[in-house]
Amino acid sequence: MPKKGLRKVRAWGLWINLATFLIGYATGVIAGALLYIREDMELDSGQQGLVTSILLLGAMAGAMATGNLAERFGRKKMLLTAGVLFAVGFSLAALASGFWLLFFGRILMGLGVGVGSALVPTYLGEISPAQIRGWMLTLNQLLQTVGMLVAYVVNLIFAANGNWRAMFWVGAVPAVVLALIAMRLPESPSWLITKGRIDDAKKMLGSVAGEERADEMIAHQQQQADERRRERGDSTPEKSGWRGLLTRRVRPGLIVAVGLAILQQIVGINTVLYFAPTIMEQTGLSAANSIIYSVIIGAVNLGMTIVSLRLIDRAGRRPLLMISLIGMGISVAVLGLAFLFELSSIVMLICMLVYVSSFAVGMGPVFWVILGEVFPSDHQAEGSGAGSTMSWLSNFAVSTAFLPVVGLVGTGPVFLIFAVISVIGLIFVYRRVPETKGRNFDEIEPDLQARAYGSAKS
Repeated sequence: MPKKGLRKVRAWGLWINLATFLIGYATGVIAGALLYIREDMELDSGQQGLVTSILLLGAMAGAMATGNLAERFGRKKMLLTAGVLFAVGFSLAALASGFWLLFFGRILMGLGVGVGSALVPTYLGEISPAQIRGWMLTLNQLLQTVGMLVAYVVNLIFAANGNWRAMFWVGAVPAVVLALIAMRLPESPSWLITKGRIDDAKKMLGSVAGEERADEMIAHQQQQADERRRERGDSTPEKSGWRGLLTRRVRPGLIVAVGLAILQQIVGINTVLYFAPTIMEQTGLSAANSIIYSVIIGAVNLGMTIVSLRLIDRAGRRPLLMISLIGMGISVAVLGLAFLFELSSIVMLICMLVYVSSFAVGMGPVFWVILGEVFPSDHQAEGSGAGSTMSWLSNFAVSTAFLPVVGLVGTGPVFLIFAVISVIGLIFVYRRVPETKGRNFDEIEPDLQARAYGSAKS
């Protein structure tokens, strides 16, 4: 693809990933805002947990619905929907005078999070050429960490006067920008082809790759569709929607996507990112100082995600995943021991920084990259939706259970459990996850089949 075309695709990717910036902001802003909301609204511990975790249930619902809706209405319209959901959700939270309006605003934010998380890997995977696909999909995690860091910084700015409403109003601004930008972005060429809009697909592809290359890409995709029809026989229609994910052809990718989605959350990353101020308060720090620590953690998260952005198309997906899980396992084990033996807050912060760094260079971004690579184009939207749904469901389970379990057994033992899970994750990656760097699905599929069934697909 010409350099001019690559630059155009990268620009589209940045605008699409404004949705993931908002995911990061929506999930991160509550960490600081909750320290002041709980006093103004006199929230009990159960209400505090609900205000935090209901976003994750909304995200799960949004992700579940997005696959089918994106297939029906297209990627652009769903991105517009995400922008509207975010804008209304942030506005309601900022205007809330009591628990229930805040609760409803967080639900709408969660729906936006779910739509964005399921849609963006699909959208980016379908508009990106193979040579920059890893870079493009890593933007997903990068912009999410930027959003989370910005949320921490905004929290810190308004912490002086406890203005938690302003923290939410800031999020409404990029949400409106996303809704406006979505109307000007190109539609996915893969979706256009499946809907029979060949001329529109050719126009979009021709604008970045040239007319001759556009014809070749469209012909290749149509040839693959014809081959699949011949393989299963014209009299046997291929299962569509969620049922199609369970077919022998698609199931290996589903196992990888769902397995990584669950692992990404149950290694405990969001217990640190969401509850960093709460965790650090346990060491005797003030609320304001705890927020400063969370800003440091967010900055490291961003920096290491940028490192991953440079490595993803060089080192490959599998090496980054394995290095990530090893680093997370060791650092979270030491963190657990630090709590057990009541070491200083500085030691705990260092452990958290190593832990977050390890996550940011591998498990964080690579999951979203692989989510856009291990499904065939005709099942990509549903596959991304399934992976995103399991990610948010696991996130909800871990985030909701974290503080109660800590109250039951202590912070140290919980972090030691996360260390054991990291080891289990390392085994899963070694056995199930193929290398996808620089490969299209027809090249990845035999490897997926071999790992799932013991032999390559014939």
